[in-house]
Amino acid sequence: MTHRFADIMFTDSVKSAQQRFGSREHNEKFAEQAGPNEELTEQEVTFIAARDSFYMATVNEDGWPYVQHRGGPPGFLKVVGPNRVAFGDFRGNTQLVSVGNVSANDRVSLILMDYPNRRRLKLLGYMKVEDARDMQPEELAALRTEKYRGLIERVTSIDVVAFDWNCPQHITRRYTESEFGEFNSSLQGK
Repeated sequence: MTHRFADIMFTDSVKSAQQRFGSREHNEKFAEQAGPNEELTEQEVTFIAARDSFYMATVNEDGWPYVQHRGGPPGFLKVVGPNRVAFGDFRGNTQLVSVGNVSANDRVSLILMDYPNRRRLKLLGYMKVEDARDMQPEELAALRTEKYRGLIERVTSIDVVAFDWNCPQHITRRYTESEFGEFNSSLQGK
């Protein structure tokens, strides 16, 4: 059983770079021992539910990568199946670069960050975008969050095929306003 993320990402050119820069042996062990990381566990589900943003990468038909930041209230990215995540695309997104990109190449990569605890989860998958007007009301209701009632124009779902957790070595701690407020209150004994 191998690590699915490594199976996908460690192409021949990546293995060549690992060899050249001295990390190939380490990554061979990682690929053999860390797997399979193809089914979301309770650890990933809990982590995803707590996030208020993520970065999403797609590639256009000319081969240009595009990275988009997506944000919302904690839990706006929902785990809706054993290997599926989804989110409502709210009114206001008018460039539609990611939406256009996945119509030609449905592969996507997400990076979800927990800056205060220096953790990072990477997801690989296949993305589909549906017009919210073509969906049932209960499907849309499942993607809403209590604290945000914006109009969902599209629904984005991603079939996750692999994931990987990264080491925290170079993640700088950052705090949201509410996290900082909680931290500051605890220091002041409130």
